[in-house]
Amino acid sequence: MSTEFHPRWYRKRVSTYWWLAGWPYMRFILRELTSIFVAWTVVLTLLLVRALAEGPHALAELQDWLRTPALVAVNGVSLLFVLYHTITWFNLAPSAMAVRVRGRRVPDALIAAPNYVGWLGVSAVVVWLLLRG
Repeated sequence: MSTEFHPRWYRKRVSTYWWLAGWPYMRFILRELTSIFVAWTVVLTLLLVRALAEGPHALAELQDWLRTPALVAVNGVSLLFVLYHTITWFNLAPSAMAVRVRGRRVPDALIAAPNYVGWLGVSAVVVWLLLRG
């Protein structure tokens, strides 16, 4: 609605499928969709904690459920999306943090690299714990 003193704004119509117009838009939407798989991973972790608290029988039931082909497929897809989410998040860190040393901005690689090093370190500890016993 417009009034005598306020002209109507020009708003270009945007298609519902604007994100199909180019790969950068598609990557943006994929990154947003990864949150669904991150949420699934959180729910799965909470189910695992509950099963551990309830005892060995509940844990065995959960493990049997997780071995079904549908859940193996869902968790495989979820792993890929969570990895994509993690990598894109680490790559966004330099945009979120403008670190300056002696008045000069620190290069993006020096901000993102510690995230990857930490990820590699935690992964190495997890692999060591799994292979140890």
